[in-house]
Amino acid sequence: MSERFAIRFGFWKWLLALLGMGPGVSDVETGPRELRVRMGWGFRTTIPASSVSGIHRDRDMWWGIGVHGWAGRWLVNGSVRGIVRIEVDPPARAWVIGVPVRLRELFVSLDDPDGFVAALSSREQVG
Repeated sequence: MSERFAIRFGFWKWLLALLGMGPGVSDVETGPRELRVRMGWGFRTTIPASSVSGIHRDRDMWWGIGVHGWAGRWLVNGSVRGIVRIEVDPPARAWVIGVPVRLRELFVSLDDPDGFVAALSSREQVG
């Protein structure tokens, strides 16, 4: 059974929606075998559940919204609040504006970050 979690959006929701990365095309979906994250055409990944090695609430990421990252660490956010850190080992493949990248850590803003962490922890998906 899969469960969807909405990516949190703040003030710039209208701009991200105009750019094709708004709430209607952005979410996190958990399933028994994988975790899927998408933010419109800007970011997508499917992480095997066995590769999720850690999941934690994290600090606010005040320096920007959208899709940012480098060297395996990526931030996918529509808000600076509600950030969850997902550790991925072994690294997974993600696509940023259609370009394949390596994903070791993913930070994502969620409407219900505590519920997301609890749901994954209760499923024992975290390695």
